Amino acid sequence: MNDPAAPELIDEGRRAFLKVSVAAGGALLIGFYLPAVGRGGVAGVAATELAPNTWIRIGADDSVTLMVASSEMGQGVYTAIPMLLAEELECDWARVRIETAPAARAYFNPLIGMQLTGGSTAVRAYFTPLRQAGATARALLITAAAQTWGVKEESCKAENGVVVHQPSGRRARYGELVGKAATLPVPKAVFLKEPSEFKLLGKPTRRRDTPLKVNGAAVFGQDVRLPGMLTAAVARCPVFGGKLKSFDAAKAKAVEGVRHVLAIDSGVAVVAGDFWTAQRGREALAIQWDEGAHAKASSAQLRSRLEAALKRAGSTARSEGEAEKVLSAAARRIEADYEVPYLAHACMEPMNATAVVTKDSCEVWAPTQAQTGAQTTAARITGLAPEAIKVHTTFLGGGFGRRSEQDFVSEAVQLARLTGAPVKVIWTREDDIRHDFYRPATLNRLSAALGADGLPSAWVHRIAGPSIMARVVPQFAPAMMPAWLPESLKQAGASVAGFVVERRIDATSVEGATNLPYAIPNILVTYAMENGPVPVGFWRSVGNTQNIFITECFLDELAAAAGKDPFEYRRALLKNHPRHLGVLELAAGKAGWGRPLPKGRHRGIAVAESFGSFVAQVAEVSITDGRVRVHRVACAVDCGIVVNPDTVVAQMESGIVFGLTAALKGEITIKDGRVEQGNFFDYPLLRMDEMPEVETHIVKSGEPPGGVGEPGTPPIAPAVANAVFAATGKPVRRLPTRV
Repeated sequence: MNDPAAPELIDEGRRAFLKVSVAAGGALLIGFYLPAVGRGGVAGVAATELAPNTWIRIGADDSVTLMVASSEMGQGVYTAIPMLLAEELECDWARVRIETAPAARAYFNPLIGMQLTGGSTAVRAYFTPLRQAGATARALLITAAAQTWGVKEESCKAENGVVVHQPSGRRARYGELVGKAATLPVPKAVFLKEPSEFKLLGKPTRRRDTPLKVNGAAVFGQDVRLPGMLTAAVARCPVFGGKLKSFDAAKAKAVEGVRHVLAIDSGVAVVAGDFWTAQRGREALAIQWDEGAHAKASSAQLRSRLEAALKRAGSTARSEGEAEKVLSAAARRIEADYEVPYLAHACMEPMNATAVVTKDSCEVWAPTQAQTGAQTTAARITGLAPEAIKVHTTFLGGGFGRRSEQDFVSEAVQLARLTGAPVKVIWTREDDIRHDFYRPATLNRLSAALGADGLPSAWVHRIAGPSIMARVVPQFAPAMMPAWLPESLKQAGASVAGFVVERRIDATSVEGATNLPYAIPNILVTYAMENGPVPVGFWRSVGNTQNIFITECFLDELAAAAGKDPFEYRRALLKNHPRHLGVLELAAGKAGWGRPLPKGRHRGIAVAESFGSFVAQVAEVSITDGRVRVHRVACAVDCGIVVNPDTVVAQMESGIVFGLTAALKGEITIKDGRVEQGNFFDYPLLRMDEMPEVETHIVKSGEPPGGVGEPGTPPIAPAVANAVFAATGKPVRRLPTRV
């Protein structure tokens, strides 16, 4: 599992598609095409194996190897994805092996259009295709057994790695059948199980990656070791947009063990036999930067630009009714400005990558979320065809969107090409925080009109901030398009990676605002794009993380103005959204909403929809000497059909701690064009002794699966802020929370 040198077995030239219909019995009958070569399997597979498609190999020894195309960054895909395959395959879970898939078209995420782990799509994207892959192998094995015994296929069934002839009780292990099965044509249609028939899905299942992480066998990016490998530390301009002016390599080369000092796209790299030597060489560099136009940029200056943008009309992202007209005529009008800062990702494992480049090939070992991006980046730098680039995905020490970027991969490939040796690039914590792609800072102006019943009759939300998608969408800024973006997406125009972009509206900037679920007859949401020098990127839950804080906190302000309980206020406005209402009521009930609290404790509530899932949270807080302490969080989640409930619970807890860090501590500030923060002493994270008790309650649902990696993050900041509002009577309108 997770072998950095795993062989590539996949035909890269074709891509799966599905046709779904309902059979007479009510089960799904799936007609499909899965990439495969030959009548019974994948090219290059041993004759003693069955490989009916790109996802499964079954050996004569009964071993079952399942491929995982998604990156494991703590969200549990190395367990959930194999569970999808194993459920339909009816194999022995104890005999399942996992291999990380290579970068190949066959493994493209069907919801995103490339091989990329993001948007909480791993289970959602592969839920049907991988179950169909398992069912295909199961069907072949049943056919092989039936033909061997001379009986009807309908009289046989598969269970726990064997095929059983039900009338006679004859049994055959999968390993005994692979030779025969491999000669059979792959069926064009298979039946998938009904949820009521699931044996593995929906059951708490131990993580497959946990033992490897406990015993030290797990290979993260920084663990990669290759013969003759060198290590590089890169000096990058500290000012956004600055460039290399000149450098003197003599002092760096004078450090014993330094092999090379090289200029690359991002700065100057010092290459040595080990990291600390490379780091000392970097510190000795005599380097001059052209700091460029943003040398005097500051947080105050950037905020002024957002203030100016907020005064512009902006582009309309959602418009229902006549919000501005109703607002202007309203007898009761509530207004508030909200602000969120730039945030770094601060993954526990700083950025790194390792590469080897030869005349004919390139290999990359990286903790990456974007295999397609890494492959295309390496192809651009080396001039090789993408098929000549192998990407080995290691474990990721946190991703949160940061590892979908290609800067660290690009550095490793450039240096491997220039030196002719394997090179690992390692970033320091300071590199990581000061050269991130940050969560956008935004300013927001909200206005609402309250009717005689205290409920909002109009809602206007104006957003001003930089655009993430401006880096990848041609209409926004063609010069900013990343070189790794596949040509097909460059030509796509209005839609990139699932985000529809129209009228200069970045969908990631307005999500969480445009899908406001409350029954308000007149709604207007506008977006004014203001791109500054600070590079922005995808940060766990993206636009939902700030917009849901803003909308849920403003809703509490409306409830207070109307003299109504925040929970009951939401209930009245969610009559048309039963899944929102369901998690809201469940979280409130489990939290004891309305029951007395110990002296000094206060509750706040928030509900959110994101990435196909619905989450409500109630936070219980106290305030001592101006310090906010979160004691307990009751979380309710409706994520549709659940694959592994243990993972759902873990990801809700993970999202809460991630969101609490942002709510209580996180802020990136700019001075003289530079990020002021650099390590955890000035960019602190939530500590273990600050973690609240978290209770997660999962709604039983037959709806299609939603994501779980990100939806736990958006509701926690507003739940905490609303509890602070309840405690102090002063709304929290800016993060991080200050009392």
